[in-house]
Amino acid sequence: MLQFYFLSVALNAMAGYFLFFQGEEEVSESKTGFSLHNVTVKFAVGVLSALTGILKLFSPTGGSIAVLGDLFPAIAGILCGFILIYEFYKSRSTIDDSEQTEKISGILLHNRKIVGAIALIAAVLHFLFPRVLFL
Repeated sequence: MLQFYFLSVALNAMAGYFLFFQGEEEVSESKTGFSLHNVTVKFAVGVLSALTGILKLFSPTGGSIAVLGDLFPAIAGILCGFILIYEFYKSRSTIDDSEQTEKISGILLHNRKIVGAIALIAAVLHFLFPRVLFL
């Protein structure tokens, strides 16, 4: 469906921007209006990006093989969404970090720029070549 195609491109670009260009220290609690630095905006983009990535696996853009053409953008959206949701959880959590959450933080948050770059590349390539088989 073209709706999921558009959502995938737009949300991968936004989530990739958040992860690649904005650091964790730039997150703020702005109550005076809409801001891209707002924690809630990043959480909403994360949830929508992960949901769109999951739904993108089931509704292909076109072509004969459904999953392969949208696999790269879908996985990028799911990963970006998971990282943004985890950052929101970590900023709101009052529970001390355990050994498992430290491992997750080490893996996800230290590689956020790489995942953000992958999402930006996926958004641009998926926009330019929507029906390529292995994108």
